[in-house]
Amino acid sequence: MTTLAVKNKEADAYSVTVTEDTLTIELSDGRTISAPLAWYPRLQYATEEERNNWRLIGGGYGIHWSSIDEDISVSAVLSGLPSGESQPSFKKWLESRNR
Repeated sequence: MTTLAVKNKEADAYSVTVTEDTLTIELSDGRTISAPLAWYPRLQYATEEERNNWRLIGGGYGIHWSSIDEDISVSAVLSGLPSGESQPSFKKWLESRNR
């Protein structure tokens, strides 16, 4: 019996767009992936200026928003994983913004 071994190399991001309801990432291999902003509550509650203030980290393996202390990996978006932040942590962060 033969098996097919597939090397799974994740593509890296080179461009990010955040709208009022969607996170869209352009990948170096030509794909474009999107996820609902509801998966990332910090981005959902961020201002437009904060959403647009991102930088690539790890050579494009992740995206960082310093003003809202949010990091999202391309791998997580490709896997369909929403934010892993706990509700208590998010609530504390949201309360700190309202002060």
